[in-house]
Amino acid sequence: MDHDFKGLTANLAQRLIELRQRRNLTQNALAKMVELPRSTVTNLESGQGNPSLAILAKLSVALHIPIDQLLAPEKTVCKLMTAIETPIQERAQGNVKIYKLLPDNLPNMDIDRLEIQSGHTMKGIPHAPGTKEYFHCIQGELTIKITGHEYIIKKGDTLAFPGQSPHHYFNHGKSVSIGVSIVVLTPLSM
Repeated sequence: MDHDFKGLTANLAQRLIELRQRRNLTQNALAKMVELPRSTVTNLESGQGNPSLAILAKLSVALHIPIDQLLAPEKTVCKLMTAIETPIQERAQGNVKIYKLLPDNLPNMDIDRLEIQSGHTMKGIPHAPGTKEYFHCIQGELTIKITGHEYIIKKGDTLAFPGQSPHHYFNHGKSVSIGVSIVVLTPLSM
């Protein structure tokens, strides 16, 4: 029984510290929010406290988290997408392959691995205004043409550009070029 209690107080201490820091709160600021002495917050975060249900309820409301999650160990939520499960799009009769690297559908982001065979090209798809695109070359060399300007991207180089601009990828090299494209929709200020 005593072991279970120590586990709960350790979980509470870890969760309080994590949640407080994520919200950029000092111990004093959190104490004021829940109308407790700072020493109480310090004791709880050290794992030495024995909070009443009323204190847990106040912390729960202030931090916008259910009481049971204050006491539970942090859950690690991971998702493995194996190579076999990775969606692949082919273009240019299979000479361009796009590997969709995100296992989750994120509305404001795409991360793709591009493989472009020697002598082949791929037309990029212009994105919504406010989009930023980043291309990092892993292998080989690519020429990226963006609104009339050409950039030669070699292994290890990264190019950042406005994603809404028309762009093309050219592999003029003698071997396959591989890179990672990251597209991030940045909301425009209103």
